[in-house]
Amino acid sequence: MQDILIVEDDPQLGPALRRGLTAEGYRVELVRDGNTGLERALAGDHALIVLDIMLPGLNGYRVCAALRSAGLRTPVLMLTAKDGEYDEAEGLDTGADDYLVKPFSSVVLLARLRALLRRGTTATAGRSVLRAGDLWVDLTLHRAGRGPVEFALTPKEFAILTCLARTPDHPVSKEEILDEVWDPAYTGGTAIVEVYISALRKKVDAPFATHSIETVRGYGYRLTNRDQPR
Repeated sequence: MQDILIVEDDPQLGPALRRGLTAEGYRVELVRDGNTGLERALAGDHALIVLDIMLPGLNGYRVCAALRSAGLRTPVLMLTAKDGEYDEAEGLDTGADDYLVKPFSSVVLLARLRALLRRGTTATAGRSVLRAGDLWVDLTLHRAGRGPVEFALTPKEFAILTCLARTPDHPVSKEEILDEVWDPAYTGGTAIVEVYISALRKKVDAPFATHSIETVRGYGYRLTNRDQPR
């Protein structure tokens, strides 16, 4: 099930879009102003964003520009009551992937959404990505982050995070991390793992994060789901 964020303030159109897309099997989040839309887009892991232009607070142009400036590459379909090539050009220039003029049929909307979702799937095909909640580790590109925010990790920090992300919510011993990350010729003890975990926590853990690095006393570490009761 793919997540779609709708940013639309029309009291009839917004709920109607949510009902229609939910009926098509999508998981839909609806917000009604530009500031909240920007916040939710940056905090979430949506497959696609449906973004109205005329919004309270930040308009759609500014929201889209802010998302692209932050490095978020999620496909954006802009909706507007305006009809003109200059409006369309401005929307596309801010980083939107497609543009739909109101009123539109549900058939056309769904076709546009499917095309954008296929494009996003094709762009990531062949890549191996580990996920634990909002945290991701891209094994192909050797990159990691939380939502749209990418971490600046050293090679060893990336390797340790990969060890933990392979089995989220399950402990990994210090010895296992040492064997996988360090050269076999290394003769030091596991204290070095503790040093790197401390540095990794400063980059990875955050108050709003779904998963954090937990110490398993006398054993090692695990990526823990904060919402899961223990």
